[in-house]
Amino acid sequence: MSSESPLIMSLRTAVDAAPADVPLRLHLAELLLDEGQAEDAVAQAAVALQHVPGDEAARELMMRAMGLPRQASAPQAPEEDVAASESPAPADGFDWRSAEDEIKDVVPPRFVSVPPAQAPPPGTTPEALTVDGGGDPGDATAWETEAPTLRLADVGGMHEVKERLEAAFLAPMRNPELRRLFGKSLRGGLLLYGPPGCGKTFIARAVAGELGARFLSVSVNDVLDMWIGNSERNMHEVFETARRLAPCVVFLDELDALGAKRSRTATSGMRNTVNQLLTELDGVDGANEGVFVLAATNVPWDVDIALRRPGRLDRTLLVLPPDAAAREAILRYHLRDRPIESVDLGKLVKVTEDFSGADLAHLCESASETALLDSARTGTVRMINMKDLLAAAKVLRPSTEPWFATARNVAMFANDGGSYDDLLAYLKKKRRL
Repeated sequence: MSSESPLIMSLRTAVDAAPADVPLRLHLAELLLDEGQAEDAVAQAAVALQHVPGDEAARELMMRAMGLPRQASAPQAPEEDVAASESPAPADGFDWRSAEDEIKDVVPPRFVSVPPAQAPPPGTTPEALTVDGGGDPGDATAWETEAPTLRLADVGGMHEVKERLEAAFLAPMRNPELRRLFGKSLRGGLLLYGPPGCGKTFIARAVAGELGARFLSVSVNDVLDMWIGNSERNMHEVFETARRLAPCVVFLDELDALGAKRSRTATSGMRNTVNQLLTELDGVDGANEGVFVLAATNVPWDVDIALRRPGRLDRTLLVLPPDAAAREAILRYHLRDRPIESVDLGKLVKVTEDFSGADLAHLCESASETALLDSARTGTVRMINMKDLLAAAKVLRPSTEPWFATARNVAMFANDGGSYDDLLAYLKKKRRL
């Protein structure tokens, strides 16, 4: 790969950034074929055909790369051979099924179909599936867990967040003797809140990695069910799985949907689900020992107050837009595999204040699209430069601004018990009050 020409290397990067750009991919395949890399050319042509199955140029290029000249017409097969074959020969005389078999190990299929044997017979009711797609809902593997490899060191910046997490979870876990001395339990709950796209889920995975615990992520779609009683059962199974696999971090994503205020809930089914969540958080006879509950929400003021009483999700942590160090790390991550030149990350960090992590990813994507479009128009591949990135930053508005507009009113007029003191301090620091 190192002996490839700079043009082919740049085209590979551009194709990775825009996988659906068929003309660009075919241009790369042509150059690969000219350089004698026939297998790579076949792979690129096959991917192009996945996007546009009827494209004549892609078919012709694949045949040339495979060394199979195109035939004008197929010879007439004997009648008995036609009857014995599974299907008639293609009209263009080329055996695409054989070609597909030859390259199936080079290019994976885009879709995976369910084998006919797994489909239920007509007129029968399919067996209820668990989250991972099979088995008894009461089975220990009914909910998929993972062992994250992330650590807090992988989270750029956010030093205050890391210190709070160290005090709430990590220090007691690492020091069992001190934990017993001070009567600190291994159970606990922490609510992460803040603007969307600022890394709450990423931080939760990093906490699980630091604890050496399994990670079980749950959203409202995983739990809620149209049948009476199933939602409560699903919630119970989530925590039963976590208890069996302890130490385990249960991450409740979009808690405002899973644990909405019961006074505002119109259906009894949703209220029962919140009640079940409260019961599971309490545990019985220390059943939740080693089960750490982390929850995330953009609107903590919509979460049922009972979920935030002592012993449940009694600690809150404000996750703010990434600071300068975090923004530099995020930008470096999203630009690492793209063709760039003369990029001043320090200057870019200064003009992206209040951008969320998602905003920064979108900025890099927009700049990449600009350079890609210019390359397609001129026929010459050019790198992403500072001009592209600054232009994208000028057009984009931080998605955190609407959130702070709403949160400001809540922090000023509904800060009962000092729940949003940290938010007020941040707003005063940024002169938004």
